[in-house]
Amino acid sequence: MRSTIYLTILGVAVILLAMSATVFAQEKRIGYIDSQRILTESKDFADAQAKFDKDVEQWNKQAEDLQAEIDELESELESQSLLLSKAKREEKQNLLKAKKEAFQDYVDNTFGPDGKAERRNSELVRPIRDKIMRIIERIAIEENYTIIFDASATSIAYAKKDLDLTERVLEELEREN
Repeated sequence: MRSTIYLTILGVAVILLAMSATVFAQEKRIGYIDSQRILTESKDFADAQAKFDKDVEQWNKQAEDLQAEIDELESELESQSLLLSKAKREEKQNLLKAKKEAFQDYVDNTFGPDGKAERRNSELVRPIRDKIMRIIERIAIEENYTIIFDASATSIAYAKKDLDLTERVLEELEREN
């Protein structure tokens, strides 16, 4: 009886060991990409960057115009301060204060965290990043990759060049355009 239990346990152990060896013996494929290079060499990204730069140029122009109004008002106030009545001087000072606050609000809302510029950049780049991720996922599935790293987002001390899928992703990206 004891030997039967012992043989059963031994048999189960051998089967489990054989099954785990089979699982570990399956090929694991690893690759990496350089997302910075992909973005830099992408025509879509260059187009998005040009649109973004044009928007930033307009926002900078608007900020410069607001600053010019403030500078002009400060200059007026300084040159006319002795000629203005106390009430008129206070009115101009209040106007200057309001313009400075409006300028700061504009700069914060446009260029600050979660500002118009950040949202616009995200709006332009997100579809490109999504397309790149779809291509990477398709390559991973079709060619049975277990994992694909992003060399620009993580530190890779060494990797064989044949594991670099960057060129392949760039080719697929170009083909989709």
